[in-house]
Amino acid sequence: MRHPPANGFEAAYAHHQAGRLTQAVTLYRRLRSVAPRDYRVLHIGGAALFQLNQPAEAVEWLNLAARQQPKSGATRMCLGLALARLGRPDSAEEQLRAAVRLDPGNAEALCNLGSFLLVNGRTDEGIATLRQSVAARPGDAHAWSSLGSALLATGQAEAALDAQNHALAVAPQHLKARSARAQALYACRRLPEALADFEAVIAADPAEHEARSFRLLLLHYVDGLPRERLAAEHAAYGRAVAPAAPRARPRRAGTARPLRVAWFSPDFRTHSVAFFFEPLLAQLDPAEFELVLYHDHFTQDATSLRLKARAALWRNFVGQPDALVEARVLTDAPDILVDLAGHTGFNRMALLARRLAPVQVSYLGYPDTTGLTAMDYRLTDAWADPPGDTDALHTEKLVRFAPTAWCYQPPEQAPEVTLPPAAHPSRPGITFGSFNNLNKLSPATLSLWARVLAATPGSRLLIKGHTPEPGRLLAEAQLAGIPGERIVLTPTVAGLANHLASYHGVDIALDPLPYHGTTTTCEALWMGRPVVSLAGDRHANRVGVSLLTAAGQSDCIAATADDYVRIATGLAADREALASRCRSLRAALKASPLLDHVGQGRRLAAALRQCWEESAHATT
Repeated sequence: MRHPPANGFEAAYAHHQAGRLTQAVTLYRRLRSVAPRDYRVLHIGGAALFQLNQPAEAVEWLNLAARQQPKSGATRMCLGLALARLGRPDSAEEQLRAAVRLDPGNAEALCNLGSFLLVNGRTDEGIATLRQSVAARPGDAHAWSSLGSALLATGQAEAALDAQNHALAVAPQHLKARSARAQALYACRRLPEALADFEAVIAADPAEHEARSFRLLLLHYVDGLPRERLAAEHAAYGRAVAPAAPRARPRRAGTARPLRVAWFSPDFRTHSVAFFFEPLLAQLDPAEFELVLYHDHFTQDATSLRLKARAALWRNFVGQPDALVEARVLTDAPDILVDLAGHTGFNRMALLARRLAPVQVSYLGYPDTTGLTAMDYRLTDAWADPPGDTDALHTEKLVRFAPTAWCYQPPEQAPEVTLPPAAHPSRPGITFGSFNNLNKLSPATLSLWARVLAATPGSRLLIKGHTPEPGRLLAEAQLAGIPGERIVLTPTVAGLANHLASYHGVDIALDPLPYHGTTTTCEALWMGRPVVSLAGDRHANRVGVSLLTAAGQSDCIAATADDYVRIATGLAADREALASRCRSLRAALKASPLLDHVGQGRRLAAALRQCWEESAHATT
């Protein structure tokens, strides 16, 4: 067997270790031409090809290496990773399991197998395998961080935070672990600490764009942040991720054909985004639009299957690197790409900044500009974004395409509306309620709700949601002026029907600020409970304005904090009128634009055509 020159291999490996993968692979290829069966060249060269996002060639090299050293767990592990990237999960799992079998104590092999299982929807098995990885090597920060990310993805925020703290105890400068800890802190409703972690990560490495993006989401929960500051932060993100040479994607020739529209989201599953997207998708005519759905999450459920059935093409990009996602999208060649995530979790903002389609549109999942100059349009309405008021805060052109930007699909399993508790003579007081994301319960929100309770004798506040530290929330509420005996914390419940049935214990729902509810507002109205909302100066705190106006409930929209208290106490004071309103709300919602699925689908189709045709004129 011929061996490569030692100095040649050392030069290739030096490039490899320094991250100069193109130069390393060039040298590995030369070495392979000299020694085509040398295990070291095949194995390490194959790993470099995988890192360079050349999985097909990596599989070829690593298969040959495995033949040379069939008992090498490291080679089997690399081969499994390359096969997974090629979209061959069965073969990938076979090789990853072989790697663990050949080297049972290899924490890296266990970690990769666990992550593979998680990405493929086998969460319990994946987490168990990741636990084996940290047990095999307790000093491995990467393994601890991977476990923490898996725990967080499955809703185990406290355990996730503990795992990320373990990772940082081992490696205090591990930026990925610190960014992941920030996400866990956010899930635990420790917002100031989460922001501090994100800011430390960005200060250490300005190229940590995932941390930058998640931080933008968190800023919407901060009281008193000027909207101009928010806009500037988003624009700064856009500049940071923008390519040095912006690309223009050519438009496909021909007009007598359906527009190929790709929808990009991690939420094509049982998720609030899907609640608003599914009724629209059903209305888009396949003769006019060829629908492509790009899912980007390990969960695929009954909702996913329904959406998939309506798509001409479905891809799941979960776990795939941006370079491969970009290549596949460019091969699909959509005319319009609609992003439904914005700066929420599992987004691909940095990739979309490079422009994947001739026209790119932001819609539905995020209450603000993306900050990307490559994002051409944002779909909204005139209530959430009053004309001439918020346009300058966006990098996109705002398209106010409908009376309200949302189209709600009530769950089939929703219980019937009941009279509010206050309608029963035996009930002593009014129950105000909030089922919103608990991070929306800012100090200003709690202070405003304290005023409502103080002005409504005998009332109480019911807050439903998961909080790992209920004592912290209770302490914040008391600091805001809500007596402990007048606040009730209830945990989340299993099943959407049970969740909606919880509204039976509420008389009046209160919208938070500075970030309004969306799904929660629609759910409250559908369950026959009025919602009081305070109009703000940006999309995030004007969503309630749009939804309540559409539902014919504009008298529940407050212009000031005093007005908010007046409306809430007025609803509480007349129990007979409250009961009458509750009885009529579901019918009002059915008759509103929010449930006009056919009309909203028609308006969305027109907006997409408008964006396409307008962009054509702009480029000629």
